[in-house]
Amino acid sequence: MDGVKNETKGKNAVIIETERLYLRELNQSDYQALCRTLQDGEAMYAYEGAFSDAEVQEWLDRQIARYQKWDFGLWAVILKETDELIGQCGLTMQEWKGKEVLEVGYLFERRYWHMGYATEAARACKKYAFEELDAEEVCSIIRDTNTASQKVALRNGMKKEDGWTKHYKGVDMPHDRYVVYR
Repeated sequence: MDGVKNETKGKNAVIIETERLYLRELNQSDYQALCRTLQDGEAMYAYEGAFSDAEVQEWLDRQIARYQKWDFGLWAVILKETDELIGQCGLTMQEWKGKEVLEVGYLFERRYWHMGYATEAARACKKYAFEELDAEEVCSIIRDTNTASQKVALRNGMKKEDGWTKHYKGVDMPHDRYVVYR
């Protein structure tokens, strides 16, 4: 049932479909839905707090730029049952110890936590990375205090490989890299 759709390119073209979700590119009309997650301090604890309006717009602009550069980025995760944007999941190129690595990232509205949506979307993105992008490996880079995201990575078949301290908003943040190979 999980598969790559790649329907006609357009604002709401489905890129990946799973049993309960579909993933598509984010667009400007998703701004308010993104605010529900990115401006929730509890949901954003791994980022040292809620984003401002300007930071949400920068986040959205960065995803759109990633689509143009790489043809992937964090995608809107839409719950099929309600057609509602409930989070983001996708693939990004991230710096890790001086090199770029392909990462599966995920970030969901709190009311959709602990329902298996992050794992379902992350597994589909891993499959996309291997089957559509011909990647040899994919990882998830997770703050060492973010146990929920670590569990998603483990359920996605990844194993903790190494650690590194990132500096963000003036804070030293230890992160671990979870990796799975083709």
